[in-house]
Parts: sequence; structure tokens; C-alpha cells
Amino acid sequence: MVHIEEAVARLRAAAESGRPCPPIRELDAFSISDAYAIQEDVLARRITPTNPRTGRKVGLTSPAVQRQLGVDQPDFGVLLADMAIADGGEIPASALLQPRIEAEIAFVLGADVPDAHPASVRRAVAHAVAALEIVDSRVADWDITIVDTIADNASSGLFVLGAERLGLDEVEPAAVSMTMRRNGEVVSSGTGADCLGDPLNALVWVAETAIRLGRPLRAGEIVLSGALGPMVPVRPGDLFEAEISTLGSVSVRAASPVSGASTDAPFSRKDS
Repeated sequence: MVHIEEAVARLRAAAESGRPCPPIRELDAFSISDAYAIQEDVLARRITPTNPRTGRKVGLTSPAVQRQLGVDQPDFGVLLADMAIADGGEIPASALLQPRIEAEIAFVLGADVPDAHPASVRRAVAHAVAALEIVDSRVADWDITIVDTIADNASSGLFVLGAERLGLDEVEPAAVSMTMRRNGEVVSSGTGADCLGDPLNALVWVAETAIRLGRPLRAGEIVLSGALGPMVPVRPGDLFEAEISTLGSVSVRAASPVSGASTDAPFSRKDS
């Protein structure tokens, strides 16, 4: 219990100071259940009536991203209202420590998900939408294992939803293709099948896990289903545009560098 409190304090301090912390796994041999308990405790201070929970994010669904981070299973985090950025908007430098970006499909739920049978989960989806997720880690140098990232709200940062909304009778998530450009250059690509074989499989996985943890998915929640291709570092001034077949496009720009700062340096709060 003491070590859980230390892990919570370590992650909160990193977020509040803008200085990444050592991995929490150094404190104890935390289980995955411990890690989700730490996640909830860290979030508790951020959740308010004006900053409620708005959804979940599934992480580590792409084999490419799993290889990048040295993990072998998905995880999930919680989305809050203050994590949303408008399509075409700007990533504020003050919000993040060491961000990376990935393109994916988001699902917006039209019904509660009291059971995780695949047919029930599919029926609960109101629509799918192209999304960008700006992931971030409070752990220095992204030196994470599965417990480090779960405790750190699955390395959540910010997210952007595109304008096009389609029902599952209009798009088959497993069949889409994705291309993401940074300043016009292709930097990531993939398909729906790169996300656990089908982004709907990720939605089923998080539905099952959320039920087991006592927080089932609810109508109105946004679920980011996971990366369709590799993550890419975010630099000051970068413009990211992702195109997902059938679902259309979504874009975001990182805040421009302060005077005299290098545009090749990683985008972080320390640049502001």
C-alpha cells in the first residue's frame, strides 16, 4: 500500500512539474491490478464536474507499437474532457512532456455495454471516426513496462476526432488503410488489421476488461481503439495529417517553437 502511494505521488509530481520520473516498477513488483489502482488514484485529482470522464483509450494494440515499447499485451486508460483537441487545432506546448502521435479509429457508443459479447459490443457503437492520439509518458525516456504505462493512464495525452462520422453499416474497421503525414511527408502507415486484427477486437477487449474492473463502458463514451501504425515523435511546429480510407481525414499542429528554439528538438513543456 505504501508503495502504491509512492507511485501515485511520483506520477503526479512528474505531470505537475513537467519533469519525467523514473519508472514506478522500481518501487515494487506491482501487479496489473495494482497498476490500474494507481491509475485511478492518479486520475482522481483531475476528475471534476467540469472535467469528467469522457471515454477510454486502448493502447498497445499494434505489433509495431508493442515492439517499439517492448510490451506484449494491450492496456487501457481513461479519457477526460480536457484531453480533447478540435480537428485542425493546436497541441499546446504546456500540456505534454515527451509526446508521440499515432492515427487510429475511435468509436462513439450509443448504448451501455453490460456484456462483452462481440455482437453486443458492435451493436453499441453509434459511429466510427478517424482519430489522432497524442500519447505521452510521465516516465523518463519512455522506459516503460506494462505496469508503468497502465499506472500512467496508458500513456495518455490528448486526442483529436475527425469530422466524418460513419455507422458500422458504412465502414468495416478491419478493412481500412491509414496514412499519416508530418509536414507533408509520410511517416506512418497501416491498416485496420494492424490493430489486434480488427479495431472492433480492441473494443471488445476493453469492454471485457472494463466490466471485470467494475467500470463498464457507457453510452456516449469515446473509445480510441489503438494505433494502426507506428508512433511518431512530435516536434514544435509539426503539422500532422492522417487519412483513413472511408473515414476521411483528421489533423493537428504542434505549437510553434519559442524564439531561438530548435525545430528539431522534441516537443515538450521544457521548450515553452
